[in-house]
Amino acid sequence: MKTFRDNTGREWTVAVDISAARRVRDLLGLDLVGKGAPEVFERLVADPIVLCDVLFAVCKPEADRLGVTDEDFGRAMAGDAVEHAARALLEELADFTPNVRDRERARRIVAAIYALAERTRDALDAKTAEAIRAAETAAPGERSGVWPESRASIRGR
Repeated sequence: MKTFRDNTGREWTVAVDISAARRVRDLLGLDLVGKGAPEVFERLVADPIVLCDVLFAVCKPEADRLGVTDEDFGRAMAGDAVEHAARALLEELADFTPNVRDRERARRIVAAIYALAERTRDALDAKTAEAIRAAETAAPGERSGVWPESRASIRGR
């Protein structure tokens, strides 16, 4: 089982088992373990709202004990809390996989997702630094040429 803290400081336990997978399916119509799992996995990585909905369904028994509604849960999920919760859920999903070879493959996929995200962030950091350097060295009124022109400036031509 993995844990994460929301922005109120509450610690949540992420435990993916058959009961949690059934709860996600029944509450959200998403299949964490069957044929639809690859598409759900992609949605979890791409959509923080779907991610938090799934997390709430997984953590629902704990939320019920604490009197935390899905709205309360959502309000406490932003920034680092979402990143830590995502990692906890993805690692739990990988660990839940019943077959040892499939489990190892799922763990490699999770690691690859995070490695790709870091490479993407590095590339964006480099592009941002380049744009800042170009803007700082451009003559007053001169465009740096790094970022595309706005639609307003294009329409005015």
